[in-house]
Amino acid sequence: MGEGKSPLWYKNAVFYGVDIEKFQDSNGDGIGDFPGLTARLDYLADLGVTCLWLLPFFPTPNRDNGYDVSDYYRIDPKLGTFEDFLTCIRKAGEHGLRVMIDLVMDHSSDEHPWFQAARWDRHSRYRRYYFWTDAPPPMEPGQGNIFPGEESSVWTFDEAAGQYYYHQFYKFEPDLNVGCPDVQEEIKRVIDFWLSFGISGFRVDAVSHMIDGPDVGAAPASHDPHRILRDMRTFTSGRREDAALLGEADVAPDELKKYFGNGDEMHLLYNFLLDNYLFLGLATQQGEAIRRALRLLPSIPESGQWVNFLRNLDELDLERLSDKERALVFDFFAPDHNMRIFGRGIRRRLAPMLKDRSRIELAMSLLFSLPGAPLVMYGDEIGMGEDLSLEGRNAVRTPMQWSPECNGGFSTAASDALAAPAITEGSFAYHHVNVQDQAKNPDSLLNWMKRLITVRRQCPEWGWGAVRVIETSEPGLFAHECEWKGNRLFAFHNLAAKSCSVRLPRERDIILLPLLGTVQPDFSSQSSTLEMDAYGFLWLRLTPRHGS
Repeated sequence: MGEGKSPLWYKNAVFYGVDIEKFQDSNGDGIGDFPGLTARLDYLADLGVTCLWLLPFFPTPNRDNGYDVSDYYRIDPKLGTFEDFLTCIRKAGEHGLRVMIDLVMDHSSDEHPWFQAARWDRHSRYRRYYFWTDAPPPMEPGQGNIFPGEESSVWTFDEAAGQYYYHQFYKFEPDLNVGCPDVQEEIKRVIDFWLSFGISGFRVDAVSHMIDGPDVGAAPASHDPHRILRDMRTFTSGRREDAALLGEADVAPDELKKYFGNGDEMHLLYNFLLDNYLFLGLATQQGEAIRRALRLLPSIPESGQWVNFLRNLDELDLERLSDKERALVFDFFAPDHNMRIFGRGIRRRLAPMLKDRSRIELAMSLLFSLPGAPLVMYGDEIGMGEDLSLEGRNAVRTPMQWSPECNGGFSTAASDALAAPAITEGSFAYHHVNVQDQAKNPDSLLNWMKRLITVRRQCPEWGWGAVRVIETSEPGLFAHECEWKGNRLFAFHNLAAKSCSVRLPRERDIILLPLLGTVQPDFSSQSSTLEMDAYGFLWLRLTPRHGS
């Protein structure tokens, strides 16, 4: 089944995450905007991605990269007008690109009119939109603030309200009480509003936290929190049949399946578990970590899909690993403590972590062949670096590097007026890493990524098929097969820094067709083994021999 107008288009999509503020400035004020994004749609279509995920673009005090929303129904003026937004959506459609946007309804900004009304009037209907108490209950183990070291509690006293309010994130992001029917109606209104402009769905921010509020001021204990997600799915699908909900739920493996429900909750979930173990495998140079992740992942409904990634937006979150495993990954990919964040993550970009081009290609090959739909964050297709001098998670949110010109072609503004400093020093400076130079070099990472995406879109088996892990005698080798509608694909990935032997599948009346890889097998040879270089990989399609 192709992408087209199918309600299941997302099963085989290639997602691309865009921070509009850091992507392309069109008017020289130093801030990326919708006209700038629209001007770069040709680039994105040529890259081959099929769906853009736009990070929050709503009005905001911008204390948490736009995730502190103060108005759910407007465009932040610094990013453009509503007409600019509509033009971008229409032009994206003309380029064959779908668009998903963020739905940030776990919490609002403390500057949102709802919260302001709630804090000043105990009898306001908006008081019920948030969680309030006179005496905060003790925090249970594992229920602390999401940002350890930055916030000491999930409760903050508000002088105007005369009570404490609940926030799992920053204190300026009070949690919305989604158990409240009025809040549920607000969520539906927001969904209805944005779907009317032709978007293809929503990334549901912090969905596991959204339905996990405190007992104080919450709905009755008999309340089924997942009913809220089922209602959201029913409403969304009723409004637009092919609209999808992508949930951010970084939870234990035995909890993951609940967020798919029986095919009646989230359409997609970020695959945090696989990402954790993929980096453990890259650090240990052993395939067992990835095999373990696939064993831990639950079966999902046919209409469901995983979204796989190599770096989730602001940090590489390693929360699903044991302390020992996490320390090992830290030592390998973030040896300097300044590279780490919250005691659980790494605030670095992919290319500086992996260092070697062959390892970057290996990681991308894994991303695009493991069961699910791949997500690439802006700039990773050219191997952009991070700026560790920037605070916290901002290290990876530097401007897109389009050319070797001033500010990397992102903006004509003075360098000190940019939304974030451009990278000007070191091997990852925009003089050395940029789209313009790589587009002219057939051997560049960018052109390799284009080939990877082209091949991936010709391999629906990776998105639709049933996966089978292939056992091998080589510790550094990870091998797997996907089958769909009688078609079969094999992939071999050598995670080790030394070469290894691969036993190729040999079956009667079957031809092996190489699709992608660092080696070209000689199938005229009778040998069933192939020598694969360090960090090498190979994709194969099994096709029936003509006349068989």
